[in-house]
Amino acid sequence: MTTSQQPLVRAAARNNAEWCAAMCRAHGVAGEFGSEAWAAAGRAPLFYPDAVTLEPGADPDALVARIDRGSPGASVKDSFADLDLTGAGFRALFEAQWIHRPAGADALARPPEPADLAWDVVGGPDTLRAWALAWDGGAGHAGLFRDGLLDDPETFLILGRSDDGRVVAGAVAGRGEHVVGVSNVFGRDGGPGAAWPLVLHALDWLFPTLPVVGYESGDDLETAVRHGFEPVGPLRVWLHGG
Repeated sequence: MTTSQQPLVRAAARNNAEWCAAMCRAHGVAGEFGSEAWAAAGRAPLFYPDAVTLEPGADPDALVARIDRGSPGASVKDSFADLDLTGAGFRALFEAQWIHRPAGADALARPPEPADLAWDVVGGPDTLRAWALAWDGGAGHAGLFRDGLLDDPETFLILGRSDDGRVVAGAVAGRGEHVVGVSNVFGRDGGPGAAWPLVLHALDWLFPTLPVVGYESGDDLETAVRHGFEPVGPLRVWLHGG
């Protein structure tokens, strides 16, 4: 990460923490932002961290003291990949890269809407359920996305429908002060690579002045780069025990 990229990583980390906080609220779990990190008061929902660092060089002892390590699954998103939590019983679960895509300069810079899909934003419980089932793909985790997310004014669940009305692509967008974060990108046919054109088209219409940030790894990172993103810094997720 270069010095010029560090503000982008800070913005991406803050935005991601805000999305994690929104997901926790939808599950009835409180959270608190501190100067160095956001942390949940209890166990965060499945796939979500119990803490997200907001600044490089966070105090590891103070950080782990804020989360519940008494039950399985405690995790920390080390946004700058600069912590060593092994002494507190954590192991590195995976590494990824924060990604950034500049805001579209004008309407002509927007990606064209895929001809075979129509995009929209989830606006009610029934549509949310259809979106969650499509995102889940039969894995049994569709209930992760609860109706409380519909009450969050900064959370937008983007969907793409095929000609027959099925939800076949989508993503979560979280509007922040300086960036919009994107996560949970899915395509029922063709994976994220098939979904990104629709998602980017929707993001550029909804938030034309905001840069887009997120994080990816492996093949998904390569796919995001092909769609105009650049990696701007590493992150690491730590899991307690196991």
